[in-house]
Amino acid sequence: MSADLTGTYLTLDDGRPAVRFSRTYDHPVERVWHFVTDPGELAQWFPFRAQMDLRPGGTITFSGEKGAEDFTGTVLAVGPPRHLSFGWGGDELHFDLERLDDKRTRFTLTNVLAAENTAARNGAGWEVCLAALDALARGERFEGPHAGVSAPWQGFYDGYVAAGFPSGAVIPGGDRPSGD
Repeated sequence: MSADLTGTYLTLDDGRPAVRFSRTYDHPVERVWHFVTDPGELAQWFPFRAQMDLRPGGTITFSGEKGAEDFTGTVLAVGPPRHLSFGWGGDELHFDLERLDDKRTRFTLTNVLAAENTAARNGAGWEVCLAALDALARGERFEGPHAGVSAPWQGFYDGYVAAGFPSGAVIPGGDRPSGD
């Protein structure tokens, strides 16, 4: 399977590795903010259900992913409706929204990685999640991260490995990544 890859691998100014994705949505920034912060909308595209205390230092509880234990994260920064960042396991997730005009918003997700070798794995996972967010923004339904083994994850993973993204991290539910 040939997958269209939309992520980039980068090293941040502080030396930490990250993967970044950007989309433009035909919605005002306030609407896109709800895609990122409303638990009901987030559940349609994000890999876990999330209950958030939206203040710096607030707790986020992640739950509901089959086969995965619930866990918590901490809100690092919040500036409605433009920025949200929080701890995600050992990683950080940064959501930045830029108003392009009254009806369009640029959405940028940066996954700051705790380990460089998770870039291909996480990039593939976010491709599936963001395909579900793209569908939600169009008013459609797509199972995305909740499709289980039928999610098109492997093709994205293979594509990111072929593109030179650092790889080799354990795949949840498996001993080692496939394709390495």
